[in-house]
Amino acid sequence: MDSYSLKSVFDLPAAFRSCFTFRYFNSLQSECFPICFHSDVNMVISAPTGSGKTVLFELCILRLLSRFISTEGRFIHVKGSLKTIYIAPSKALVQEKLRDWNNKYGLWGINCLELTGDNESYTSRNILEADIILTTPEKFDAVSRYGIESGCMSFFSDIALLLIDEVHLLNDPRGAALEAIVSRIKIVACNPKMKSNPLAQVRFLAVSATIPNVEDLAKWLEVPDQGIKRFGEEMRPVKLTTKVFGYAPAKNDFLFEKRLQNYIFDILMQYSRGKSALVFCSTRKGAQEAAQRLSQIVMTFGQSNPFIKNREQQDRLREASLSFSDKQMQSYILYGAVGYHNGGLCLKDRNLVEGLFLKGDIQVLCTTNTLAHGINLPAHTVVIKSTQHFNKEKGLYMEYDRSTILQMCGRAGRPPFDDTGMVVIMTRRETVHLYENLLNGCEVVESQLLSCVTEHLLAEIVQLTVSDITKAIEWLKCSYLYVRMQKQNPMNYAIKKGISGDRLEKHVQDICVHKVNELSQFQMVWVDEDGFLLRPLDPGRLMTKYYLRFNTMKQIMRTPENCSFEDALHVVCCAEEIAWIQLRRNEKKLLNEINADKDGRLRFHIFGDKGKKKKRIQTREEKIFILANDCLTGDPSVHDLSLIQDMNSICSNGCRIAKCMKDYFVYKKNYKGAVNSALLAKSFDQKLWDDSPYLLKQLPGIGMVTAKALHSMGIKSFEALAEADPRRIELVTGRKYPFGNHIKDSLLSLPPKVDVTLAEIESHIEGNSKIVVTLARISESGQSVKRHYADMIIGSEEDNTILFHEKIRVDQFSSPYSTTILVPIPQGKQTIKADFIFEEYIGIDVHQKLFFMKESNSIALLKRNRKPSSCPPPEEIYVIEDDNITVPHLPVKELCTLSENNDSIPSFDLLAEKLEEGGHALGVEEDKCKIITEKTVFDHIREKAKNFSALSVFDNIRFPSLEVLLSKNHAREKRPNHRHEVVVLDDEDEPEVPNDVNFPIELRKTEQDDIKLYLTLSTPGSSNNMSSIVDTGKPFYRHMI
Repeated sequence: MDSYSLKSVFDLPAAFRSCFTFRYFNSLQSECFPICFHSDVNMVISAPTGSGKTVLFELCILRLLSRFISTEGRFIHVKGSLKTIYIAPSKALVQEKLRDWNNKYGLWGINCLELTGDNESYTSRNILEADIILTTPEKFDAVSRYGIESGCMSFFSDIALLLIDEVHLLNDPRGAALEAIVSRIKIVACNPKMKSNPLAQVRFLAVSATIPNVEDLAKWLEVPDQGIKRFGEEMRPVKLTTKVFGYAPAKNDFLFEKRLQNYIFDILMQYSRGKSALVFCSTRKGAQEAAQRLSQIVMTFGQSNPFIKNREQQDRLREASLSFSDKQMQSYILYGAVGYHNGGLCLKDRNLVEGLFLKGDIQVLCTTNTLAHGINLPAHTVVIKSTQHFNKEKGLYMEYDRSTILQMCGRAGRPPFDDTGMVVIMTRRETVHLYENLLNGCEVVESQLLSCVTEHLLAEIVQLTVSDITKAIEWLKCSYLYVRMQKQNPMNYAIKKGISGDRLEKHVQDICVHKVNELSQFQMVWVDEDGFLLRPLDPGRLMTKYYLRFNTMKQIMRTPENCSFEDALHVVCCAEEIAWIQLRRNEKKLLNEINADKDGRLRFHIFGDKGKKKKRIQTREEKIFILANDCLTGDPSVHDLSLIQDMNSICSNGCRIAKCMKDYFVYKKNYKGAVNSALLAKSFDQKLWDDSPYLLKQLPGIGMVTAKALHSMGIKSFEALAEADPRRIELVTGRKYPFGNHIKDSLLSLPPKVDVTLAEIESHIEGNSKIVVTLARISESGQSVKRHYADMIIGSEEDNTILFHEKIRVDQFSSPYSTTILVPIPQGKQTIKADFIFEEYIGIDVHQKLFFMKESNSIALLKRNRKPSSCPPPEEIYVIEDDNITVPHLPVKELCTLSENNDSIPSFDLLAEKLEEGGHALGVEEDKCKIITEKTVFDHIREKAKNFSALSVFDNIRFPSLEVLLSKNHAREKRPNHRHEVVVLDDEDEPEVPNDVNFPIELRKTEQDDIKLYLTLSTPGSSNNMSSIVDTGKPFYRHMI
């Protein structure tokens, strides 16, 4: 495009001109300007790195914001009503754009929100009020998976613009998440209910490096011809020069990369010409080791360090090094003006090293390829140290795809500082030819969805965007996978070449049906009899919520019922999420020494066939198990960078998996599994066992050194720290005043203390007991504004059954909080456990126990000096309150009963249930069968009732004028621990007794009857157990003879 046709910022409305610091757009931007800013057409732009594609995003954002400009030219913004979603492949790129767009749009009241793993402080309200959401594919997929049911997808209807940076990421295994997001937005946008919402007319804009099949992306995103823009190397603002060097291979990839480190300094001296340089390494450890090697070499030059130009630069580096939390980074920067940058650094250190590199104080920055994805850290020279990387999905070293190499090359050249850029590629001799013609374009972009279509299809079913099999097929047709299937690539998608359109449709249907059947088989979804309707089940919801792989969820569901701590840990170690971790040859010696555990540090070990500790670690699962145990001691013996990164990955993924296990066991009412999984999740989160001596590491400001110092003075718990003298803390830790006060103030970040009490109360149901659980806050939360949650789990230890579970916000529940639980008590001992497990902190949980003992029979209380009676002692007493009641005349009944076994226990089944089973309601032994008249029965009752003087001590029981005593002929043997029962029924309760039931005295309730039955429970040795009456409010029947 000629210079006279370049677009000016004055072509924008006056309100938007301040967004750009330049006057004219470049050629690429000017050509795209009319479509970006003057239309709502979907677009795909393929152009070299560094050609100014970011400005196209900003023009589309301004197009959307122009809807808020009134006819008078005023900008009137409605918060969160029109959302822009920006998706980038790396956190670093997201954070760079966040800083830039906050500066540009913040003055207008535009709210930008970061959704990445580095920002977990957002709420659903933050999402609703955000105007621009900047995120990575995995994070946005996870956030939007919470679904319509919980209201977390309500912001979807406000999405008006979707910006996809580096869309060729689809070719990476991570690309499946990006594909799922776009497919989800497309299928929801087609919903008729969204017709009046911005989502119905959502606009897509995707940019990428130069790719050959941009038409496929255009078809997927429904881009018309005028929205497809291709630009070649002529659009690159800085001309690149590429050098490719081949080296002899080593015995393995590890040694090859080690060898390449020896050549980096010479290459920089030859080609960087004293200007800034980026060294791309395949691993985080490789980046650190390259920086270490360069720093060691330049330190030998003394004052003539080639990377330090003057004394001022040296002073700035000395001052900046003090701010780094990474000790190794401090030394590299201070003595060598060399730094490294990777995802393992904390956010503060990453920002510091980026700032120093941009200012030119750090001349060489060693980094991983994630920095290549768009983050604005250009350099004059780019060195690609090895063209191979470790593929986590396939578990082996592979060549970088061409698009990634191009992204790295795109960092070379810094307009307007340089007019040329230098790229040096270090590879094996046999692969030199692959990179000599590099700048001509990258490979075809393929879909990666097929390998994980099960997980993403389940996510749509859980969100109810897919409710039947036809919707599932429709969703799959919205994917990039379907577009590429039509190209009939047999290697990628397992379809025959030359297949007809009808056969392709059948193939898509078969994929959906097969995946749905698989999900149904493992109880993830419900399918109707016709195999048409689809509904999510709880295991499927949990798998989707915690972003787990299908095989991992199946592993959780196969966990034994009595799941121990060790069982739960083994599930994590076998999870597919960390299957990429490999057992390297040079790690085995250290892992063997850790498992030997001569100091007794580890909680669990790897054992061999004979029950002895294994001397040789042989599998990656064993490596993960050992690393997890070593890490959770709180003071790991591993200091190797690659193993530390493996540990961090194990803990972050393990915490998520263990949380899912806890929720699954709660759903299955598995007490031991739920408690152990909840504790394991916290352990992974804090990287500490619950019995670690370094629990104080959980507090802000306390690291390993301080925790060890406090441990040496006997401070191992939060309570001990609260009572400690601040001056003594300073003395032991070697720190100055007021460090001790700050350490004690860190206790304010803890949640409030909670007391849990269990108490048994009287129950009217035989074989069951009532327990009152009371929670009381005994201290208030400190100055922390963070929300604290806890799980209240009550279960039976013998039955391994959860009786009660509730998630509680600790700082907000109404204290005291009580709840009553009905506990079935079988024969023998029963232990009820209550566990109040805080979600985050270890060492402050509350655990309580309550024991029950039920005997097979009971003995009635007999009056002292009472004469022996021919009637057996009664086991239950029914007291009928009959003020002013006339008992109707009852007919004479002949009663028979079957003989009973001596070891029989009283039956408390409903009479109706007894009759349905075909049994006799009541009876006596045949040889004792006799005719009982109304008069003889009631005379007998009144006579026997006089013998129960022990009951007169209970003032709260009002004895009626009519007393009924029914006794049952049990075994003659004496039984300890007798029980008395009194049943209570409300006045309005009207028990319905079947007409065909024969009682010893048949009492049928008439309209004037007002009968109340009372029940109390008595325990030997307790004088007040019967002092309260439990009003059940429900009909209650007893079978008594």
